[in-house]
Amino acid sequence: MTKQPDKRKAGAGKAGGRAAGRPTADEEALFRAAMADAKPIERRFPQAEKPGHPVHLAETPPATPLRAPIKITAPVATPKPSSKLAPKPALEAGKPADLDRRTMDRLRKGRLRPESRIDLHGMTADRAHAALNGFLADALSTDKRCVLVITGKGSLKEGGGIIRRELPAWLNAAGNRSRILGFAGAQPADGGGGAFYVLLKRRR
Repeated sequence: MTKQPDKRKAGAGKAGGRAAGRPTADEEALFRAAMADAKPIERRFPQAEKPGHPVHLAETPPATPLRAPIKITAPVATPKPSSKLAPKPALEAGKPADLDRRTMDRLRKGRLRPESRIDLHGMTADRAHAALNGFLADALSTDKRCVLVITGKGSLKEGGGIIRRELPAWLNAAGNRSRILGFAGAQPADGGGGAFYVLLKRRR
């Protein structure tokens, strides 16, 4: 015997399905009335997320390699060239310093004749020194080249008199060294061991 379906249950299922799936006309009217004053919310998309625009992933910059800290050192001072000229070699009797050998030989042999002379023999050392300085300056200013300086021989045991011993130092002093090219012991006719030839520079 076939069992007939229960028409009440079928009808109830249809009615219940309609109520659950779609709202009734009254419900729709109430919803519209409640939402009449509501304003829609605008959703703001970032530029990369708006529809139609591709989304770009942010690129991560490459890592910068670490560098050792730079040490700043003070600049090394460069020494400035000295404006002072190198000192001239000391003059010695009969030895060429600012002269060639040929000229020195002529001076020693008396072939360069003295154009002026000064006799310091018998003076005190201080007076003789001052007199020699003035004599050499005057000789140079008057374009004399070779002069004769008489010192006297002094005591041979003491190496000669004080003026004779001090003459090389006086000639090498700063004021006279720039005036003189060389000096040498005089020939016997001009005083021998008690006199000296002095050759001066030309005046510029």
